[in-house]
Amino acid sequence: MTSAYFLDLFDWVGVFVFAVSGGLIAVRQRMDIFGVVVIALLPAIGGGTLRDVLLGQPVFWLSDQISLLIATGAGFAAFLAPRFWTKFKSLRWLDSAGLALFAVVGASKAYSLGYGFVICTIMGTITATAGGLLRDVVCNETPMLLKSDIYATAAFSGAAAYVISKAQGGSELLSLSLGAGLVFLLRAVTILYKLNLPTSKGD
Repeated sequence: MTSAYFLDLFDWVGVFVFAVSGGLIAVRQRMDIFGVVVIALLPAIGGGTLRDVLLGQPVFWLSDQISLLIATGAGFAAFLAPRFWTKFKSLRWLDSAGLALFAVVGASKAYSLGYGFVICTIMGTITATAGGLLRDVVCNETPMLLKSDIYATAAFSGAAAYVISKAQGGSELLSLSLGAGLVFLLRAVTILYKLNLPTSKGD
C-alpha cells in the first residue's frame, strides 16, 4: 500500500467523523434534513478548504468527490440514527478523532509541498480546527476552539509530531499514526480528567 493510500484513508475517516459530529449538533438543534447535511459538511471540508486556499492549491473536494459523498452520507447517518451516536456520548470523542486525523492530513499536505516546520504545523492546526469553528459559529454554539480545554493545542502538537517524525526519516504511515495518536491521547486525557489551559484572571 502506498503512502497516498494511507493519506486518503486518514482523510476520508476524518471527513466522516467530523461530518457526523456536525450532523449531531444540527440534529440537537432540530434542523431539517437539508440543514443537518449542510452543517455536517462544514467541519468535514471547511478546514481543508481554507488550507488549500492559503497554500494556493486546488481545493481538495473539487477533485475528490468521495469526500463530499462521505460527508453527505455521514450527515444522513446523524439525521437517521442520532441515538446510535449519542448513546456513547460520542460527540466530543468523534470530534477528537476528526481533530486527530485532520491535524496530520493538513500537515502532510504542506510537508509534501516543501514547507517547513512552522507552516506545516499551522496548516495542520487550521485543517483540524477551522471547519469546526465555522460549524459552531453557524449553530450559535461556543466554539470548541475558544474553550479553555486543550483543543487547538492538541492539533498543533500532533501536526508537529508528524513533521518531526518525517524529518527523522519516518514513513508516512508511521508519521501519520504518531501525530494522530498524540492528538487523540491529549484530547482523551483532557476529556477524562477535565484539564484546561490557563485562563486570564482579568483586571
